[in-house]
Amino acid sequence: MINRLRHSHRAVLALLHDLIAGATAWIFAHLLRFNFEVPANYVHEMWSTLIWVAPLQGVIFWQFGLYRGIWRYASMSDLRRIFVAVFTTMVFITSILWMLRLEAVVPRSVLIIHPMLLLFLMGGSRLVYRLWKENLLYNSLQLNGEPILILGTGDAAVALSKELQRSKAWQVVGFLDDDKAKHGRLLNGKKVYGGIDELGLWSDKLCVKQAIIAMPDATHQQRKHVVSVCNQVDLRTLTVPSYEDLLSGRVSISQLRQVELEDLLGRDPVQLDEIGLQEQFSNSVVLVTGAGGSIGSELCRQIARFRPKKLILFEISEFALYSIEQELREKFPSLDTVFLAGDVRDAVRLEQVFAENLPKLVFHAAAYKHVPLMERDNAWQAVKNNVFGTWQVARVAKKHGVEKFVLISTDKAVNPTNVMGTTKRMAEMICQGLQAEVEGQTNFIIVRFGNVLGSNGSVIPKFREQIAKGGPVTVTHPEITRYFMSIPEAAQLVIQAGYMGQGGEIFVLDMGEPVRIADLARDLISLSGFKEDEIKIEFTGLRPGEKLYEELLADDENTLPTHHVKLRIAKARQVTVSEFNSITNWVSTDIILKDDAVKKSMQQWVPEYQPMKGL
Repeated sequence: MINRLRHSHRAVLALLHDLIAGATAWIFAHLLRFNFEVPANYVHEMWSTLIWVAPLQGVIFWQFGLYRGIWRYASMSDLRRIFVAVFTTMVFITSILWMLRLEAVVPRSVLIIHPMLLLFLMGGSRLVYRLWKENLLYNSLQLNGEPILILGTGDAAVALSKELQRSKAWQVVGFLDDDKAKHGRLLNGKKVYGGIDELGLWSDKLCVKQAIIAMPDATHQQRKHVVSVCNQVDLRTLTVPSYEDLLSGRVSISQLRQVELEDLLGRDPVQLDEIGLQEQFSNSVVLVTGAGGSIGSELCRQIARFRPKKLILFEISEFALYSIEQELREKFPSLDTVFLAGDVRDAVRLEQVFAENLPKLVFHAAAYKHVPLMERDNAWQAVKNNVFGTWQVARVAKKHGVEKFVLISTDKAVNPTNVMGTTKRMAEMICQGLQAEVEGQTNFIIVRFGNVLGSNGSVIPKFREQIAKGGPVTVTHPEITRYFMSIPEAAQLVIQAGYMGQGGEIFVLDMGEPVRIADLARDLISLSGFKEDEIKIEFTGLRPGEKLYEELLADDENTLPTHHVKLRIAKARQVTVSEFNSITNWVSTDIILKDDAVKKSMQQWVPEYQPMKGL
């Protein structure tokens, strides 16, 4: 109510301004016509016509909606509206004088000069007000805030510079770009000084201590080079949000952020079959286990975009379930969501959930994933959760006629040297065994991928915490390498594989090139504003069950391409009925087995599993 009254008050003031402008334009049109020496008879005519000309202008201006906008954001569309309204006013005034045959004598030149003056007064006053509000009238005379250089000269850079002009905390002093054709030219009133490799030269000359990378369309190699240049000259570096956000107008100064590791390890966007996925999800009840975890929660976010008939989130952690509940209810308030606490090993609870909700699609992300923790004192729990839990969910899913069951697996299931990886391979075998059974309509699909950036328990959050404490950053081995992708990319490829799968496939995601963990640590140290002599890297030795490198395919496997460039199908060893029955009988026992017994038994079904010596 208060905002409405405030808007009404401002609209009346704006109307009053335009009435005064109209009267002023009418008077000055007569003055200009007679060189500021208006004859007495024309003075009388001027005032007598002004009595009805001014109210007529006010009515027309109001009808054209000139007072719905905000002067601070006056734009070309507002100017066009003013032009049309002024032209309409001129037509009405002329028509009234001609049609009504009024005795008033108005010189024809006044009818031409008046709208020109009125357009200048109305449009000019709005422009001056906007310039004043944006500090542009005096920004050229004084520096407001910290001087910065913008790296890049594309649409995003120009949009950003316009946004920054409204801030008193920043002062854009110029641009740098590798396009030589733009060197020396002006963008938004600021000069393009040179190439990005000249950052050190221009930052010294212009007294700049901070740069903003406005190159959202650049490849990750290009971004990495730019960040490296910034680090070499010891500049603080920010980057812009996505290109789409900038152009849509959703971006603001507060959305500028620090360069993250994801920017350097970025990959090409995932191309999804949006139409096919929309068709699949829109009429489906979807269940996600482990819905509060890193992958599970992102799966829920990605699936929610396609507005499924119902989305069921199944999670053992109360806090994780609460967190994703709050997020989804805020972002997707109209989506039918069900948040269920439960354990994937609890067959009774699973039976209740499936019977009441009848899911059509199941994404099984619940698992223990931390290699060293599962290696010692927790081996049997890893088996019970990762293998027995998978069997329970998959068995109940098949019983209740689920159409597709998608298992989230890992590259650690290939030639495993640890308990966690072996249990995930056995979980794959459970799904393969159920797929081989004749009865039932459920299609079991397996998706393997490597590490994701920023997931719970991953190395990246640990490095950030160590850097925040002043170091050292601990890396197990100088040569240890891992595959990495972002959590959203992994989740998108999982749902794409789930859509493509027909049952029995093991999809392998394109993880790109492996990355040395020591290089990740160095990049994070640099991005945090430190040098290696300030934050040391210490090598602590391989942890229990840890390999120097990961593989996405076992030695006796090969892959087949699919129509999606980032998805291939692994042709893995098939599981026999006796193996399947033997595994399910073993994991169903209530006896708690010691670590050594667990590892020895697993080698029966996963002969490629070779426990590391001394573990």
